[in-house]
Amino acid sequence: MVFTIGIPLDENSSYLRGSAAAPTEIRKAFHSDSANYWTEDSLNLERHPKLKDDGDLKLPPMPAAFDAITSAVSNRVQQGNKVLCLGGDHSITYPIIRGFAQHYRELTIIHLDAHGDLYDSFNENRFSHACPFARIMEANLASRLIQVGIRTYNSHQREQVARFGVESIEMKDWNDDLRFVIDGPVYLSLDLDALDPAFVPGVSHHEPGGFSTRQVLNIIQQLDCNLVGADIVELNPIRDIHGMTAMVAAKCYKELLARLLMT
Repeated sequence: MVFTIGIPLDENSSYLRGSAAAPTEIRKAFHSDSANYWTEDSLNLERHPKLKDDGDLKLPPMPAAFDAITSAVSNRVQQGNKVLCLGGDHSITYPIIRGFAQHYRELTIIHLDAHGDLYDSFNENRFSHACPFARIMEANLASRLIQVGIRTYNSHQREQVARFGVESIEMKDWNDDLRFVIDGPVYLSLDLDALDPAFVPGVSHHEPGGFSTRQVLNIIQQLDCNLVGADIVELNPIRDIHGMTAMVAAKCYKELLARLLMT
């Protein structure tokens, strides 16, 4: 089974709050009559017998929220399920991966983002949405971290890349012919600001020069690996225009569900 879990947390956002409302907006776009439930590989997700939406977690304030996220994810993974989480800000990826790491050794993370999110601390918050991959790697929760689409590394984050052995494909170096060759379980974390803001105006951090929607969909569809989980984070409905970003998120959601069902 593939379970969806909504994680409405934006307490760790450094610039703008609002992404806690994202899971509702992604589901609304997914169920919108303006589209349908079919993926591009002709898989009908409407009432699919191997899909279940757990709804949104009822979260306590930080830091207890992270333990609640880890527990919910771990419970589903322990039962042999795959999990796709809808954030929320990117800080949620750390407690999600804690839940996966309890059951998967040698986990590889593919991280699509404009930002490295590798700060040791940001604005005096070690659990900021700018820090999740530093927390993941220092705790040895993943054997490989592949960051794709980054276009904002500073000197500190480049030091962190070297420290943790991050495999980085910066946006300036991206090639559409690139394919990922990965053995073992894979988790994909999609920060929507990996896309150019022309495609996703509804994010808190507009960083020009990113992926098109088509490029991100191609990355998802061409994954040839054991995909065990994923997240979609950093939709900020407050900044969205006519639900454009929510619909992009819903499209990525559909294609990720398809990959999780097929791998």
